[in-house]
Amino acid sequence: MNSKFYVTTPIYYVNDVPHIGHAYTTIIADTLARYHRMQNKEVWFLTGTDEHGQKIQQSAEKNNKNPKEYVDEISAKFKNLWDSFDISYDAFIRTTDSYHKESVRNVFSKMFKKGDIYKGEYEGNYCISCESFFAKSQLINQKNCPDCGKETTLLKEESYFFKLSAYEDKLLQWIESNPNCILPKMRRNEVINFIKEGLEDLSITRTSFDWGIKLPSEIGGNDSKFVMYVWLDALVNYLSALGYENSKENKMEFWPANYHLVGKDILRFHAVYWPAFLMSLELPLPKHIAAHGWWTKEGAKMSKSVGNVVNPREVVDSYGMDCFRYFVLREVPFGQDGDFSQKALIERFNADLGNDLGNLLNRLLGMGAKYFNNSLQIDSKSYQESFATESATIKTILGNLEKFMSEVQIHRYLEELWKIFSLGNGIIAKKEPWKLIKEQKEQEVAELLMFIANLLIKGALCLYPCMPDSAEKILSVFGLRASAQNYSDFILNDKILSQVSLNPIPALFPKIEEIPTETKEANPKTSDKAAPKETLEPLTIENPISKEDFTKVEIKIGTIIEAETLPKSEKLLKLKVDLGESRARQILAGIKAYYTPQDLIGKQVCVLANLKPAKLMGEISEGMILAAKDSEGLSFIMPQNPRKNGTQIT
Repeated sequence: MNSKFYVTTPIYYVNDVPHIGHAYTTIIADTLARYHRMQNKEVWFLTGTDEHGQKIQQSAEKNNKNPKEYVDEISAKFKNLWDSFDISYDAFIRTTDSYHKESVRNVFSKMFKKGDIYKGEYEGNYCISCESFFAKSQLINQKNCPDCGKETTLLKEESYFFKLSAYEDKLLQWIESNPNCILPKMRRNEVINFIKEGLEDLSITRTSFDWGIKLPSEIGGNDSKFVMYVWLDALVNYLSALGYENSKENKMEFWPANYHLVGKDILRFHAVYWPAFLMSLELPLPKHIAAHGWWTKEGAKMSKSVGNVVNPREVVDSYGMDCFRYFVLREVPFGQDGDFSQKALIERFNADLGNDLGNLLNRLLGMGAKYFNNSLQIDSKSYQESFATESATIKTILGNLEKFMSEVQIHRYLEELWKIFSLGNGIIAKKEPWKLIKEQKEQEVAELLMFIANLLIKGALCLYPCMPDSAEKILSVFGLRASAQNYSDFILNDKILSQVSLNPIPALFPKIEEIPTETKEANPKTSDKAAPKETLEPLTIENPISKEDFTKVEIKIGTIIEAETLPKSEKLLKLKVDLGESRARQILAGIKAYYTPQDLIGKQVCVLANLKPAKLMGEISEGMILAAKDSEGLSFIMPQNPRKNGTQIT
């Protein structure tokens, strides 16, 4: 087994302060790093900030600062936040670091000398917000960016180009021969379709602004008007941080990266451009590129102008770091969009952390103190015979965890792990130790409590990557720490304690009684006097139907797993929707003006499932997706929280 493990977050663009999306990516990376340290691997965990480009220059001007002053200030906010969150990164890179600039120039020179970079002229629609050019065919309404929706600008400038088109076949071969290189797997088709549409050579320099890395002097001259394309600059950070082509300490033994964690909006840059750059440099490609979804708040897209952006610092200050970590890791299947609400967080905290895990620990400590003065000792042989079935179940559950973590399905990892805590609570309810004590069966109770103790030790060691502080507190009850050695002993080698002294600790997850503000407003306290009954004016209901009519309609929850444009249609997108059936449904939806294919992958939608199939533009459509349209545009009708594909709406 390779003893090295390299995980990266994207380097965060410093045109604004950190938000929940940044925290989500970083917490996932931190979880993977801690998990592999527990596996006794040497881990290199990289994060940092992306600090060049036209957007940064404009943001600095708006704030009456020069670009360097501005990026110093914003970058520090990211670093300070991760430090306060106890994120276990090994390096924090900034693209304004001198060693990074050195790497970028040397990378440019190597690709230029190889013949993969040439000089030409570029004309195209440029999105300042995304720092990207787009072909006419990619634009929304012939002028808007397909990624962010903002209006693009038609630019014409002299440029250096990277021969991206030369790597089209090699990229497809890499993806097809490495089925897990892009996670979740539903994203693979999105990338494959993008490549198969044809790759154009990539403009990798700009002349319209100067806040960036200048070309190597032997190529551009000392007074070059060219600066490096921000994405070439940014992507090289994964190498420059390891000392590639610079004077920094060389750590290239960590390459290739095990996981590049990214948001779905930058998957194309990481799964197409970056591998092509690496092929040009003749370097191994990353093992996994894992793309997560976006966060909304109470069903609405977050926006500064609306004022609904979730500040992770405020959430942590209110509920604690581990509560926040658990919520974002458990609430959302990796790759799908997630919705944040105070109500959902409190419900998750009280149910999973309070009622399940916290309650189990409290019961052990309470009975351990009451019946045995915090000192447990049992006969190993009798114990193993009494709990053989339950111990085998726990071993099976623990054996399932590695697969979920390797696929970054951390919500499934936690869901599986929680089966252990549920088993513990269930066996206490079944055996009723308080009755056994009255029957003077102390040894049976001691064995039961020792079973719970061993269960909690194993559970806490596996919980540590996700909730490090809480796991350490649980382990302290048994005089243990979260370490690779203990993980090896208790998880890999199934060590069982037959004697332990319990060290009581305060309740870990006391119930949160506070009701979210929105709930308070929606449910004002009723007065002692009954309110007079409201007289309802009769409504005219158009096209009324009976309940029997409605029961004929089958509306089901499904997940969009593929999406592509229909070349001959100005309105239609062709979707594949998983409804939990033997194959995905093909549905043609007239939503091209409102959604791009890459926006749709992983979204859960409501599908009219028993609609008679129809043929449109020569293609079969096997259902209809429900949406609402008003003056603000069109929006899908979606479940508030993820649901199993095929779930029927009633």
